Amino acid sequence: MTCWYEGPLAAFDTETTGVDVESDRIVSAAIVVQDAAGSRPRVSRWLVNPGVPVPAGATEVHGLTDEHLQRNGRWPAPAMEEIARLLGEQAAAGRPLVVMNAPFDLTLLDRELRRHRASALGRYMESSSLCVLDPRVLDKHLDRYRKGRRTLTDLCAHYEVELEGAHDAAADAQASLDVVRAVGRRFASRLERLSPAELHTLQAVWHAAQARGLQAWFARSGNPETVDPAWPMRTELREAA
Repeated sequence: MTCWYEGPLAAFDTETTGVDVESDRIVSAAIVVQDAAGSRPRVSRWLVNPGVPVPAGATEVHGLTDEHLQRNGRWPAPAMEEIARLLGEQAAAGRPLVVMNAPFDLTLLDRELRRHRASALGRYMESSSLCVLDPRVLDKHLDRYRKGRRTLTDLCAHYEVELEGAHDAAADAQASLDVVRAVGRRFASRLERLSPAELHTLQAVWHAAQARGLQAWFARSGNPETVDPAWPMRTELREAA
């Protein structure tokens, strides 16, 4: 029987105007679908004109300028609709969805849908629940004592996954998918008996514990930042800009 980490997976990633899920916007997104390890992926891409200025700092990360997005980007409303529908199709097909740091990308998409479609991401998952695999949460739990950062670039280096064109949504989605497969193989004895649905439930628990640990470290350091324990999406809404 094929283990989940060798079977069908989909991955989702975004590039944005910033890091605030309540007020920042999606400027590009990609969904990568792979039917089995090593098979040719199917890639869907979106370039979006966010309708707000793109800060220079964000452009430095992903290379997308206001001028380029205004000329080539699509309006957000239909783009967000298409993204959410395709994610819903992946869930209905039973494909686990790989999302690096899921509470960021999924929450941002949810807020964009609320902003432009007066809807929520959950509406597109009504026929079947979204099953998420987050390489960041998995790695932090399974190799918790390893020192160092755990960005996607770091995880790719650690698990010997090729990452070409970092901060391109399609490249990052593919790399995240490959990292999850590598994590599965490395920790097969701990993961192969668990279904993706069981892992989804466990990751919510693991992420909450990781958030509590980070919050305690912030408190000791005098850092006032708060850490949201919700996973795979933040639920509390505050007034957005």
